[in-house]
Amino acid sequence: MPSLSQSIDIPKIDALAQELATIQQTGAKRIALLGSRHVPITHQHLIEMMSYALVLSGNRIITSGAAGTNSAAIKGAMRADPSLLTVILPQSLERQPRESQEQLQQVMHLVENPENDTLSLAEASAICNQEIVSRCQQLICFAFHDSHTLLTSCQDAEDQRKVVTLFYFD
Repeated sequence: MPSLSQSIDIPKIDALAQELATIQQTGAKRIALLGSRHVPITHQHLIEMMSYALVLSGNRIITSGAAGTNSAAIKGAMRADPSLLTVILPQSLERQPRESQEQLQQVMHLVENPENDTLSLAEASAICNQEIVSRCQQLICFAFHDSHTLLTSCQDAEDQRKVVTLFYFD
């Protein structure tokens, strides 16, 4: 029969303690909002409202620069307080879709990664998401069950003992 100490999963307890501490934290947090580019407009409005409310509560939003989820997060944060938004691009601004560039040029805290311009967007996005996850305390992600890059980012965040909230579109 295993002893009590053998039946307790210490890493799991540490993760739960970290999650509890983050949830109980009353001050502002650094919250990453990531998600799919292919998002219905009604979902984009909900993401925008969430981002707006999070920033109004004093939280700092960190996201990337793609259409869909990230664009909605940017829009909401910009409406609430542009100084509490950081956007980290997977590549240089010039490599972003033309429709995104206008919005991104308005962002105060914009981080470009031109050294990734020679990589595929998938490779550059994976690196970018790693940087975003490393900077946040909590990750909120909107994905499909086959969104490999996003789901890997969620796993990376969990491995770093970040609080992860994952919403599935499908």
